[in-house]
Amino acid sequence: MAIFLTADSKVVVQGMTGSEGMKHTTRMLASGTNVVGGVNPRKAGQTVDFPEGKQVPVFGSVAEAMEATGADVTVVFVPPAFAKSAVVEAIDAGIGLAVVITEGIAVKDSAEFYNYSLGKGTRIIGPNCPGLISPGQSNAGIIPADIAGPGRIGLVSKSGTLTYQMMYELKEFGFSSAVGIGGDPVIGTTHIDCLEAFEADPDTDAIVMIGEIGGDAEERAAAYIAEHVTKPVVGYVAGFTAPEGKTMGHAGAIVSGSSGTAAAKKEALEAAGVKVGKTPSETAALMREIMAQISA
Repeated sequence: MAIFLTADSKVVVQGMTGSEGMKHTTRMLASGTNVVGGVNPRKAGQTVDFPEGKQVPVFGSVAEAMEATGADVTVVFVPPAFAKSAVVEAIDAGIGLAVVITEGIAVKDSAEFYNYSLGKGTRIIGPNCPGLISPGQSNAGIIPADIAGPGRIGLVSKSGTLTYQMMYELKEFGFSSAVGIGGDPVIGTTHIDCLEAFEADPDTDAIVMIGEIGGDAEERAAAYIAEHVTKPVVGYVAGFTAPEGKTMGHAGAIVSGSSGTAAAKKEALEAAGVKVGKTPSETAALMREIMAQISA
């Protein structure tokens, strides 16, 4: 088991023939992902050769790709100006999961395609995210597949680089799934969505949740954990040393007054029973203790 992405997932890549799309499709294929097609209206009907003799057909639209291959996941590597129309196209085609890697999409565009997805049956992950991986099964996005293998920890993170670090630090245990949800002000899948899925996943024993300063997503997640999550959760909030009132890194990471600070988020999570580390390594150590108790 895993959440959102499994060995059975059939993946198409919108923007596969661009430089980023080609690079990361090569990596996805190498890690065992079942990439069944690319989408580029100008190159429809062509076939792209990848290492180890793998050939991937290019389709003119997501709908054509789905009809021909049964695809149920799309990974979007389309430039920011065209990303909204690419995601809307995928939603209209009825794809189950759209993983939007693109950085720098206008917040208005993200809000519009997210709102458009509601009630249409398409889950959006991102934008401005590294995607998600279920190690040993499938990898949709840009997470390096060799950091950690399969295991029983679930990971949800706003930060791409902290996703990679946490996977590396806990590689002796491995992961059921790791989801990078992105740090923009408007994202599709939230911490809470992933917590709900991990709670329901019989192959996830414990959960790592990585947040960062700005907004109130972590506080809302803490409230959800207190009410609905029975599995042990450890957390980390990036930005303890950030100066107040400055936008830091991700577009969503802005602090106003006491709301959105790392300290406020840590306090909310701890009140919900989450063990919160002051550094990524300390957070990993907290999870090691939990996993040792579970396997004892």
